[in-house]
Amino acid sequence: MSRKAFRRLTLDERKRTLLEATLTCVAQQGLKGATVRRIAEEAGVTAGLLRHYFGSKNGLITSAYAYLIGQLTAEAETRARQSTGDANDQLRHFLIANMTMPNLSEEKVSLWATFIGRVRYETDFADIHREGYRDYLSLLEGLIEPVLAAHGLPRSAAACRRHAIAVNGLIDGLWMEGSLNSGLYSRAILPDLVTEACERLLELPAGSLSGEKQPT
Repeated sequence: MSRKAFRRLTLDERKRTLLEATLTCVAQQGLKGATVRRIAEEAGVTAGLLRHYFGSKNGLITSAYAYLIGQLTAEAETRARQSTGDANDQLRHFLIANMTMPNLSEEKVSLWATFIGRVRYETDFADIHREGYRDYLSLLEGLIEPVLAAHGLPRSAAACRRHAIAVNGLIDGLWMEGSLNSGLYSRAILPDLVTEACERLLELPAGSLSGEKQPT
């Protein structure tokens, strides 16, 4: 099941409800406990309707993983595109979207961790992961390139790809630890941390991404 099918919120409302119910059940009861019957009860529908839309529990679970990845990416992209500022501001909004609600969520990172364990040995999950990662990198490259151009820095395709891989790693690490909320530090520092660290990775002048008031 292609992740792109769920990325831009084009699902009909009933299918969206079924996928949200699946994620709720997986978060509460794990993959084994999230039976078709329990998911159907959570969604307020019959088990037959689930099978009508997704064919089997495996089809439902893989679709839910694609939906989760798509929603995380779409939220960050939307925040970037809604920015009325320059290229620096768009990248800043994208970074901060990953460090604030709704993307910064213990439930979402726990769901991601539950699903990611299947990537190594199930082709469907591996395909969704690969496509999601490729799409996310392409999005990051598109946001990074005009920032580099604005500062007169090298912006070849190879340079933008390397930067995107590094920035993605930065986002992933802070997102996972921040979402788990260990209590070692306040989540409120994450927007500043991610923008300041990204400035250093991209070799931008200090304050290029972090100098203005952070969006809420």
